[in-house]
Order: sequence, then structure tokens, then C-alpha cells
Amino acid sequence: MANKQALRELQQRLAQRMQAARETPQAASWLAVECAGVALLFSLKQAAEIFTPVAIKPVPYTEPWALGVANLRGGLHTVVDFAAFLGLREPGVRGDVTQQRLVSINPELNINCALLVDKLLGLRGDEQLQPVADVPSATPRPAFAGALRRDAEGRHWQVIDLEALSRFEPFLRIVV
Repeated sequence: MANKQALRELQQRLAQRMQAARETPQAASWLAVECAGVALLFSLKQAAEIFTPVAIKPVPYTEPWALGVANLRGGLHTVVDFAAFLGLREPGVRGDVTQQRLVSINPELNINCALLVDKLLGLRGDEQLQPVADVPSATPRPAFAGALRRDAEGRHWQVIDLEALSRFEPFLRIVV
């Protein structure tokens, strides 16, 4: 009898916690990463999984920033050195490999790709980031470069729209 009562109480507590989780807005909406010292934000809705680097099979006749392909959870993914793609460092130059991670793009965006980033910096919420006014530039910004944000410490963050990146012609054209 006592076991039935304890089970009912447990079920009630679980139901209350699940309801509270549904009603509570998601605190984190950004995955914060760093590439060649530049702080970037990926939307959690557009990024999928984070992997420690695995063996990458080089593919001939591709852009230098296209490192090759890797098996991530049974799926074949193109691996892109994101810092090299952005022009933040020369292709082939690697940072601290012990901190590098692969961030796969959400499969709903119809591209099997993982971005090699230098460092994960955690999760960020919108309440932690303030919009920054765009600074006029002589060169146009690519479509995947979203808004700039600033955190409480004054660090600037570049939002990267992974959906726009997945349709960006130079990103899709990896064959040289």
C-alpha cells in the first residue's frame, strides 16, 4: 500500500516537472564557439550535435578549407575548417587540436556537414547578449553573417545563420 502511494506521488511530481519544463522558456538559444579568436554564435535550432574530432578522410580536388569526410554516428559528413572558410586563418594551419570540436548542421537543413571550430565556449541566452549596431564596411557581408551581439564583458559575437550558410553558393561549391 505504501509503495502505491509513493508511486503516485512520484508520478505527480514528474507530471508537475514536465509541465513546468513545457511552460518555462528555453534559457539558452545560442551555441557559442570560437574560430581563430573570433567569437561566433550558432542557433541551437540550426546546429545539431557536437563531436570530438574523428578520423577525416581527405577528398581530392576540393577547396583547402574542405578537410574531407567523416563518419559521424553512421552518417557521412563533409568536414569544413570553418576558420579557414571564413578567411580567419590559412587553410592547413591548425589551432589547439585538443580543444577543437565538430559541430554538425541540423539534418533538417538538408546538408550533411560538420564545422570544425577551435573551441566551444558554452551556451548563451538572448538575455545575455545585446544587439550591436552594424558598422559600415567597404566589403559586403555574406548572407550567412547575421547580427552582431555584445555580452556583459564587452566581447563581440558574430551570429552565423547556418541555414543561410547551407544555401551559400561558395560554401556548396567545394570542388576546385
